[in-house]
Amino acid sequence: MLFNKRMEPVDYLAIGHITIDDTPSGPRIGGSAAYAALTARAFGLRAGILTAWGEELPADALDGIAILNIGAEYSTRFENTYSDGARTQRILHQAPEIDFHHVPEAWRSAGIVHLAPVAQEVSPRILSYYPDALRGATPQGWLREWDADGRVQPADWLEAELVLSRLDACILGLEDIGGDQARIDSMAALCPILLVTEGRAGATLYTQGEATRIETPTVEEVDPTGAGDVFAATFLLQLQRSGEPLQAAALAAQVAAHSVTRPGLAGIPTQDKLYDLLAEAAA
Repeated sequence: MLFNKRMEPVDYLAIGHITIDDTPSGPRIGGSAAYAALTARAFGLRAGILTAWGEELPADALDGIAILNIGAEYSTRFENTYSDGARTQRILHQAPEIDFHHVPEAWRSAGIVHLAPVAQEVSPRILSYYPDALRGATPQGWLREWDADGRVQPADWLEAELVLSRLDACILGLEDIGGDQARIDSMAALCPILLVTEGRAGATLYTQGEATRIETPTVEEVDPTGAGDVFAATFLLQLQRSGEPLQAAALAAQVAAHSVTRPGLAGIPTQDKLYDLLAEAAA
């Protein structure tokens, strides 16, 4: 793990806040960028995170990931509670915005760039540096707002048309947009590939005007946090490798399902487990 040291090129760049997530068992590191980068590393890619966080906790779980931290007095901090698969969320702190001038030169050649905001922190202008990369986003952080008490709720995404038209793929959760099918349809019309995940109910792949259901294996769920980010990272890297959205989505569903069987970042599959899942997906 590298903090603000000389940057080497990466294959997979995740941009977004590393967070502190308050849980019943205590605070832990989280954030879409963390889950995505660890997934990419498990697949054997050189992974990097461009972030702003306060480094309040040891980051041993992110060993092997190159991290450029632009700095923050406090990390973005969330309190998540779950009931019957539904999440209630509060934001307690918000770290600074990440803009295009924070991207180091060495990381502008990444083959996959994943914009992974959690709290309105990632500037879409970053996409201008990556005309030749596979460009993906998990826009949940652009799709939420919070009240004075920090209670998170769905919000309008003012830059949706601009961002979606520049992406190769967009992956979001059905809960991120309050289950609004009309909104999903309008987003699918703007982006070449849109994936809408629904937790244990599976996902829907929208491409070229068609909707295809993706089934998720039944598993014993321990912690669903980060499953959508694991899904997104697996989909993006497999899409780059195969060029087949349906095949990539099927594998992503397998890997994401495995991730919920263990808590937090511990749910990221090992390389050995990934080999097993790849074999199952190919069978």
